[in-house]
Amino acid sequence: MSEAVRCMWMRGGTSKGGYFLAEDLPPDPAERDAFLLRAMGSPDARQIDGMGGADPLTSKVAVVRQSTREGVDVDYLFLQVFVDQPIVTDAQNCGNILAGVAPFAIERGLVAARDEETPVTIFMENTGQVAVARVSTPGGMVNYAGEARIDGVPGGAAAVPIAFKDTAGSSCGALLPTGNAVDGVNGVAVTMIDNGMPCVVMRSEDMGISGDEAPSELEGNVALREKLETIRRACGPLMNLGDVSEKSVPKMTMVSPARNGGAISTRTFIPHRCHKAIGVLGAVSVATACLIEGTPAYEMAARSEGTTRSLSIEHPTGEMTVVATLDNQGTVSEAAILRTARKLMDGEVFV
Repeated sequence: MSEAVRCMWMRGGTSKGGYFLAEDLPPDPAERDAFLLRAMGSPDARQIDGMGGADPLTSKVAVVRQSTREGVDVDYLFLQVFVDQPIVTDAQNCGNILAGVAPFAIERGLVAARDEETPVTIFMENTGQVAVARVSTPGGMVNYAGEARIDGVPGGAAAVPIAFKDTAGSSCGALLPTGNAVDGVNGVAVTMIDNGMPCVVMRSEDMGISGDEAPSELEGNVALREKLETIRRACGPLMNLGDVSEKSVPKMTMVSPARNGGAISTRTFIPHRCHKAIGVLGAVSVATACLIEGTPAYEMAARSEGTTRSLSIEHPTGEMTVVATLDNQGTVSEAAILRTARKLMDGEVFV
């Protein structure tokens, strides 16, 4: 008889995946990962024998538990389940899947809903950082319907604004792990940066592209993919990430001048597929690079003035706006972003 485990399938931002209570999964990480590979149908390019959607953006998992930390409601562990490899990794956060954590926690009774709106403070186990998400809860019930729109998702939904604090160096130990705004790696000028997501930022033109190509075209560019992977593996140790050959970080973002009135245009490999949009925390890291003098992103970014800066990060299916708050030294102290989420299924997954 197949084993059944309670789960909720949700869209969080521009990603989709399974949300589990920690108590419903095996406590041993190896057993847990084996279960998740089976549940998703990995390794298989189609994930035909599981719940995965044959794309890294739809092969994700959130593990949630009630927190014992002071001032924190829930702990959230993000797990990326590889599609065509038997790998489950916790080497990164996911700000899109994060958007579903707060409504999931309320639905599962981990957080009591307030009338109208419920703030949920979330500890991100992957990196030890904290985010606060605000959920629409009229009448004390989670509301998913609304008019908020995010590029990469059809239609509207209830807004889930998320504020991030103290994300600098969350995985690499420092905002700029090499101490430099720009480094030369394999003859390419890059910025290695981590403001919630380890990213390598470089000019599109230095990689032989214009920066407005479709993701499918870039994925089909074998020479580009090989060059990106060579740079990525070289950057791993420099970013205090070690050997990244089997890791999902750092992300590789190529930047070019904005085409549609935004701050900058991006094409991101995550790391072996080209993102149809851009990750939440990846957008935060790129936006931060736009504000650091000397980086490839700074040179071409359109920026406003003041201690609060809104930067529209353009991507293949639209844009994502990051609102950055700067301290007296001009350093990003807080970043906020608008996401949405929707419950798709609540029940049991069989393995």
